Amino acid sequence: MLLAFSVAPSGGADPDGDGGVHDAVAAAVRVVRESGLPHRTDSMFTTLEGEWDEVFAVVKAATEAVAAYGPRVSLVIKADIRPGRTGELDGKLERLEKALDTEV
Repeated sequence: MLLAFSVAPSGGADPDGDGGVHDAVAAAVRVVRESGLPHRTDSMFTTLEGEWDEVFAVVKAATEAVAAYGPRVSLVIKADIRPGRTGELDGKLERLEKALDTEV
């Protein structure tokens, strides 16, 4: 499965006064990187690839890491569940680029 998620604290103190949540997001991304699962992080989401239980375990741990930064946590999840498929983190993009190259 591919699972894209975004997690951020809400309602806590903002030590920098800029409305940023980068420290909390960094704590979540650290959990993802330490998991060893294939992943990709962009400006809005982190996408993980793995089996159901291992992917959701990482999301739970990342959410718990963010919870240290505020009294509430916002979590958004989107999943592409295709049993038996692996390498889709790159495979989906490769197929998209191929389709774009063949357009007239």
